[in-house]
Parts: sequence; structure tokens; C-alpha cells
Amino acid sequence: MNIPGTTIHKLIDQLTQSSFSFALYRLPWTDEPILVLQEEGETEIVENPADLNGKRGFVLTPFHPTQERPAVIIHPDKVAHEWNNISQVLEDFVSSKKITPSEVTAVEAAVTDDEEAKIRYEQAFSRFIAPLKNKTFRKLVLSRNYTQTIKPDFSPLSAFIRACNSYPRMMISLCHTPLTGTWIGSTPEIILSGHETEWHTVALAGTMPMQGETMPTEWSEKNQEEQAFVSEYIRQTVKRFGSKLKEKGPYTARAGQLVHLKTDFHFQLKDTSHLGDILKELHPTPAVCGLPKEETYTFILENEGYDRSYYAGIIGWLDPQGDTTLYVNLRCMNIAGQTATLYAGGGILPSSTVETEWEETQQKMNTMRNIL
Repeated sequence: MNIPGTTIHKLIDQLTQSSFSFALYRLPWTDEPILVLQEEGETEIVENPADLNGKRGFVLTPFHPTQERPAVIIHPDKVAHEWNNISQVLEDFVSSKKITPSEVTAVEAAVTDDEEAKIRYEQAFSRFIAPLKNKTFRKLVLSRNYTQTIKPDFSPLSAFIRACNSYPRMMISLCHTPLTGTWIGSTPEIILSGHETEWHTVALAGTMPMQGETMPTEWSEKNQEEQAFVSEYIRQTVKRFGSKLKEKGPYTARAGQLVHLKTDFHFQLKDTSHLGDILKELHPTPAVCGLPKEETYTFILENEGYDRSYYAGIIGWLDPQGDTTLYVNLRCMNIAGQTATLYAGGGILPSSTVETEWEETQQKMNTMRNIL
């Protein structure tokens, strides 16, 4: 991706400190940045994914909506593609508005102690593996966060551009609202995309590191089983809403310096006014939650030991009358003052080991560390 001029850099970085809401994103395999800017009013809050029915705008939802962590829609007062058009929109916006620091001050998190983080993860793993071994659950997803300091001159836009250039296969996002704070992400997982009658979702589970520039293809039984769980859930969910279901996979798909097992599901929808209902059934998928869904969702909220915030929620563009490109918010971080809080997780099965799973979260967090 081309590096925009210093004016855009300054304006977008200023917006991340302001009371205005915007999202800048780039879809996989494109070089086109897209800006969604809300010029007036407060960001719209929705209580659950079903409330997205009929809505249009840029969506950011948490894993578990609360009053402090609401699902929001950035209204598309202005939408611009490519840097030249984005520059014009921003310059016009700044000339008509006074950008002031956000009334909601970004609260920095305490910097994470490495040894303490490992101990907390091992304790959480023990809580998660027990109900798997006694067959209460078929799968659980255990995640964690990690807070580190960033340079005083850190530029959110520069990090966004580095992510675009480093991860061409992923959806890259820089999103800011006064309610959510500033989030940067690089996610490989579509939750729902399409237009008119043609729609698409994926099952993405199982993880291995790249071997240099060679993609490994020999998958363990644990990874294959995890992927099969996710695929079956999505298959059954899609069948309730769509028709003419076609599958491709599972196959090995690269995401940065990691690879995953992936299955594509293509289907048809006659009515796009109920996309929120589909999202409510799909989210959270077993790829970020577990099976059975409701029971594992409750277990995670009670036993994971921290707030996932907007990690593993939904992020992207929603338009029931046009193109929709919604993703699961993975490989992401929250920027607050001089700290960045990174998030990552992995699927736990009875055969999982704590060292392997810890290392997987380390590898996933490196996706964001590499652009800081």
C-alpha cells in the first residue's frame, strides 16, 4: 500500500484522540483503503446482533455486550475510497469542525508482567481443561490479553499501513469511537459477507506456525477435530437461513506467519433484511467460544478471568442493500495513551497441552507486535 501524505497522517492520528467516530479498513488482496466517517451525533448503540437487522454502517461489537462495552454502528455520513478521496473528505471535515480531544479519556492499562501472565494463563488453562476431560464440553476457547508500552511518537495510521503491507490476506482495520476507544486489527476470519442473493462465511480453526515461507500441511488430529466442530456448527446454522449451500475445504490457509484450517461456505439468501438474525446465530462461533455454544459462552464469561472487550466480536461493513464484509475481530489491539493491549486465543480440546496453547497465543500476538 502506498504511504499517504503527512496531512492524512496527522488528521487520522488526531481523529483517534477526538470525540468523532471513524473506521479505516482494507479488505484482503486489495490496496484500497476505505474510510467511514460519522460527522454528526453520537455513535449508535445496539444491544445484540439481531438489532443490526436493516442497519447500514461500520460495525464493532464486543464478545459480550455490556453497558461499558456496547456494540456500536458508525454511521456512514462520509465514505471514501483511496487516499486522494480520503484526503479530500478529511480536509473538508476538518475545515468545518473543530477537532478537540475526546471527552472520554483513554485509560491506560497496567503493563503486563511476563511471569505473572504465564501463571494466570496456566491457572485458566487448568479451569478450562477439567470440564473438557470429563466431557462436559466438546471444545472451549481460552484467550488472554497482554499490555505493553508503545513509543511516544506511535502513529496509529503508520501501524495500519504496516499491517496492510505485511498481511495482504487479512482484513486490516483502524477503528475509533469515544465509546470503544481505538482498535487496530488484522483478521483472517469472515463471519458474513456477500451481496444480493450470494453470501459467504467460513469455518477457521486449527493453527500452526509457518515454516519459513513454506506452508505446513500435516495437521494433527487435535487441529482436524477442532476444525470439524466449527464447520459442523456453521453448516447447521447456515442451513436454517440460506439455500443451495456449497462447501470448499477444509484446506490450509495462510494468515501472516500462521496457517489455519479453513472451510468456505457459500449459500443463497432471498431476504437480506434479517442479516442481524444470522449474525446472532453465528456469533460467537465455536472458533472463538466452544461447543455447546450457550453453555461454553457462559463458562468463558465466568472462568476466563478477564474481559475480552472487542476481541472476538464482529467488525466490518454492513449494508443489506449493497456489499457486506463482516469479520471476527481477531489479531487485534486496543491503543490507549502510551499502551497497547494485545489479544489472542486458541481452541482447547481434551488433548491440548498448556505449553502448546501458550505458544500459539504468543505467535498470534506477534501479528500485532510486529506492526508496533
